[in-house]
Amino acid sequence: MFAAVDWSGRLRQSGRFIWTAVAACGELRSLRDGLDRAAVGDHLVELAAADPDLVVGLDFAFSLPVWFLDRHGLADGMEVTETVAEGWLRDCPPPFWGRYGRRCGVDPALRHRATELQVAPHAKSVFQVGGSGAVGTGSLRGFPLLRRLRAEGFAIWPFDPPRPPVALEVFPRLLTGRVVKSRLEARERYLRERGWPLRAAVSEDAFDAAVSALVMDRHAGALASLPAVDDPTARREGRIWAPP
Repeated sequence: MFAAVDWSGRLRQSGRFIWTAVAACGELRSLRDGLDRAAVGDHLVELAAADPDLVVGLDFAFSLPVWFLDRHGLADGMEVTETVAEGWLRDCPPPFWGRYGRRCGVDPALRHRATELQVAPHAKSVFQVGGSGAVGTGSLRGFPLLRRLRAEGFAIWPFDPPRPPVALEVFPRLLTGRVVKSRLEARERYLRERGWPLRAAVSEDAFDAAVSALVMDRHAGALASLPAVDDPTARREGRIWAPP
């Protein structure tokens, strides 16, 4: 079974913007919103109890660039406490930017993790915590979910040796391919061409979650044989999973 979560770092009413999809055997088994971040963790733990081979894709950055981790004495993103993360989000100290009056001042060569440069060059920087397309807020508020899942027996790839149940980072644009997601008719055409249910077109967030889960299911063999990662940078910065 494969689950994909289109995540949100919104402080209030996050459940309105988080969608969770479950796919298996080529079918979209469920697609739902309404769960806040804590409830999403509960739901994923329940899914793993029902299917210990569960693979979960989460669409936020699992860590930060290694130079920043070194500066703060952190092994990886999961060592960022909620108190520290909320302080960064509140004060937006450099290299974070995106809040009112906080412009990007970090060298372009230092904004991204190696995995983004390698497989997702259009991904936003985790240091951007405000403005269009910002992913930093969701990532900083996603680290507690990773800690929760690890405590419940999940492997967090690539930080842990791969074994089920496992959670990994996905970048929906890599999985959907080229599609104008902001247009309902484009989402519906995309789903219709693949024989996938049109209910996944209800919103961009629902679309990303559903397509991510279905693509993961399509690549079940590759996900069943995830490689152990020895690269020291990837073991700290994380790695975005991409279909072979």
